[in-house]
Amino acid sequence: MTRLSCTLLLALTTTALTVSAPALAQSYAPGEPAPVSELVAAVDIPYEEFTLDNGLKVLIHTDRKAPIVAVSIWYGVGSANEPEGKTGYAHLFEHIMFNGSENAPGDFFEPLRQIGATDLNGTTWLDRTNYFQTVPTSALEVALFLESDRMGYLLGAVTQEKLDNQIGVVSNEKRQGDNQPYGMVSYRQTELLFPEDHPYGHSTIGSLEDLEAASLDDMKQWFTDHYGPNNSILVLAGDIDAATARPLVQKWFGAIPRGKPIEDLNPVLPTLDAPVYEVMKDKVATTRIYRNWVVPGLNDPDYTPLDVGMTVLGGLASSRLDNIMVRGEKNAVAVSAFVIPFVHGSLVNIQADVKPGEDADEVARRLDEIIADFIANGPTADEVQRVATRDAAARIAGLEQVGGFSGKAVALAEGKLYSDDPEFYKKELARLASTTPAAVTAAMKKWLTRPVVGIMVEPGEREEYQEVGAGQGMRTGVLTAPAFYMQDGEGTTVTAPDRSALPPVGEIPNVDFPDVETATLSNGIKVFFARRDAVPMTRVTLSFNAGTSADSADTLGLQNFVTSILKEGTTSLTSIEIAEQQERLGANISIGGGRDRTDVDLSAVNPNLDASLDLMADIVKNPAFNDDDIERIRVQQLTAIDREESDPLSIASNSLPPLVFGPEHPYGRGLSGNGTRETVSAISRDNLSTFHQQWMHPEKATIFAAGQIDKQELFDKLEMRFGKWNGTGNAAPAKNFDAAIPDGTGRIVAIHRPNSPQSIILAGQVLPYTGADDLLILNAANEILGGNFLSRINMDLRETKGWSYGTRNTVLRGEDRALYTMRAPVQTNQTGPAVAAIDAQVRDFLGEKGVTPAELERTVNGNVRQLPGQFERTPSILGQMQADVMFGRPTNYAETIADRYQALTAEDLNKAMAEAVDPDKFTWVIVGDVGKIKAQLDALAMPVEYRGYEASDTAVNSDGSSNDSVESDD
Repeated sequence: MTRLSCTLLLALTTTALTVSAPALAQSYAPGEPAPVSELVAAVDIPYEEFTLDNGLKVLIHTDRKAPIVAVSIWYGVGSANEPEGKTGYAHLFEHIMFNGSENAPGDFFEPLRQIGATDLNGTTWLDRTNYFQTVPTSALEVALFLESDRMGYLLGAVTQEKLDNQIGVVSNEKRQGDNQPYGMVSYRQTELLFPEDHPYGHSTIGSLEDLEAASLDDMKQWFTDHYGPNNSILVLAGDIDAATARPLVQKWFGAIPRGKPIEDLNPVLPTLDAPVYEVMKDKVATTRIYRNWVVPGLNDPDYTPLDVGMTVLGGLASSRLDNIMVRGEKNAVAVSAFVIPFVHGSLVNIQADVKPGEDADEVARRLDEIIADFIANGPTADEVQRVATRDAAARIAGLEQVGGFSGKAVALAEGKLYSDDPEFYKKELARLASTTPAAVTAAMKKWLTRPVVGIMVEPGEREEYQEVGAGQGMRTGVLTAPAFYMQDGEGTTVTAPDRSALPPVGEIPNVDFPDVETATLSNGIKVFFARRDAVPMTRVTLSFNAGTSADSADTLGLQNFVTSILKEGTTSLTSIEIAEQQERLGANISIGGGRDRTDVDLSAVNPNLDASLDLMADIVKNPAFNDDDIERIRVQQLTAIDREESDPLSIASNSLPPLVFGPEHPYGRGLSGNGTRETVSAISRDNLSTFHQQWMHPEKATIFAAGQIDKQELFDKLEMRFGKWNGTGNAAPAKNFDAAIPDGTGRIVAIHRPNSPQSIILAGQVLPYTGADDLLILNAANEILGGNFLSRINMDLRETKGWSYGTRNTVLRGEDRALYTMRAPVQTNQTGPAVAAIDAQVRDFLGEKGVTPAELERTVNGNVRQLPGQFERTPSILGQMQADVMFGRPTNYAETIADRYQALTAEDLNKAMAEAVDPDKFTWVIVGDVGKIKAQLDALAMPVEYRGYEASDTAVNSDGSSNDSVESDD
């Protein structure tokens, strides 16, 4: 995979590619999709298995596409194993196990960063705890040393100080989730669906009162009872084989004694005596209606038909609820239905966000009516097949990744842990492919006619937040999401290895980026292509030089409006037909953009590539802009704007840009790009059509593609669909970035959000650089100050002070000026001190406490050694290709940066940060309960402007953060 800019053929360097095939006709003719059986047959993860004498089960999968190995270890312990009075123990130990072991003291991310680990984290949920990282092959022994040390040699490193600190981190993790709109719902779902003595009868985050009451001896005994090798599964997937792996695993894990046997859980599946309906209040944009049942676990034969049924009801783009409530009756702006699988019972969740102005009780009645009708009559054969095709295509895409949270190691580990069968994924797919409408209907009648839990969350002030008592200083760990970290045994005769030092790291080769080959279509569209053979799929991105910065001041939100409506109908297809055809093909066409680009992305399985490209071309070239669709999308975007005004991070991220760039600059808008209620309400069909004609014009387009396909074959297919496309009228002129940017001045803008359990701190200043400037050294310096988990600011606020679940500094680069931001969600009573602490860290870095030799070594090693794992997946390849073109870099740029990192000095990094950042020019946006933080902010040596404290105007208009820089230097 070398990233060299190649020419296809000598002729292509001087002339446009031409083919004899005719251009695509104006009306779309659907192709015949490949049968599901063909897709299912492509899903295979061969493995070898062995078990050590101490009971550790080991699975090995060989994948030689890159010199990396995924190391994934799964413990059969989760919150389901916690007895009354000990809730939250499993999740807390997930945190503690990252804080160092007897022979690897200090934070585990330090040695993992040194070896260039990627895709690393740890999570806890109801049935398990897992840790995972992908490492260079030559650093595999370091990962095995670390994982075995925290399995067998942890307790001597667990202190009361560490325990207290991590309870503080967990309490802030809880606050961060509770602070979100609808953030309290999952607690109530758990309470209503499960009896207190059921293993699932409490949240994974647990009771912080239980944690505070725990003694150090209690916690150590919990570990001894649950984390032995006989309750664990180790998966190694990647550039490894069983013959090589077995002696390494035996060396590092073999001497760990077997632990206590884990008691089997066999709870009765709970059924309510009668339906339960409740109303909650929250600071939300629109009423949300929930319908929940507990149904059989993932190993039950009824699980798959229930999963298919819920996908048809509310999981497909063409789902019943979408078609009836969103597209048809227009009484809801968003709907969904899904099943979350667990071992001892799964959760059915159906929800609908009520369209503003509609009677919520009437919408709830209609939702129940649709559910009842669907249970009675079931899905069609076509709907069932579309679910099977979509899921099989998703599985094929997942085969490209060896580790992380969804790669091949996960598929093997989950199957072994939950079903005692590493190939359980094959049984799932076989069940899926053979599921019939009758089976789906029977399963739904059996399980979804039982009493339901119905929760309605209405806009209003939630009850005063009950502050947690723990802690010196997007919550996970609930029924619907796992908890993320970042987010006396028998004797043995096995000889223990030397653990006095980490194993040495062997030579790590430079990244071998794919050759990037180019061509030009007949109409001038440039194509960049990289061959990828890991899976039988092809990805294509049609990228337009547009983005939210193309919106005029009086049409803010226009780009987002256009990207939302393009899939709602063409001149020959309705939105339902588009959605159904995607599902039949197993294709995924997504349309979106950031500040600088508007992208249409296609992911297609190769047997259906032609039909998928036809559909993509029809969507891009022939939008209908029907009045009915326009008004429906307008309501959805207005509702999104309202939703953003209730989300604290959205409030901050949309308030900061106009303060630092000025409202006249194209970047001086909310980062979500959704615009304001006034501008979106005024957008007309002509506005939409004009944006499409001028900004999504072939002269503004570049195509990026990668996949398992011959380059000439792909270029011929692209020429057929896009080569004769000339657009309508003239393309838009270049964007104008000439607006003056105000000088930065140190100040605070505090936005009142009553009853917020946390404050969101977001500081920023505009840098004297554009995205095309060389920012590699600045990114390296920022990594040390605030850019990753081990950064000074994060370690101070999270690991030392326990005030935050996590902080992050970012260099947000784009076509024009770059923005430097510092983000920190912190507990309310430490808001002012947290601002002071962040400011002090910046000033220390720029003053007498510059980069240390250890920080430089970690940064250089981490960035160089992570390169092979950084480009394992095709989306990462495409992202890098797009960034290289946007920022004017050579197409082999990824292969050049290792040498540049290795040449860096501490002085280089200190100078880069000093030239970029001025601590006196940060604008600080703080969103929280001003009544509780005002005295803290007034004590700081900065002017403070309060918004919304005595008035309702918060001067906020949008949500989210656009990832417009794709792949950056770091």
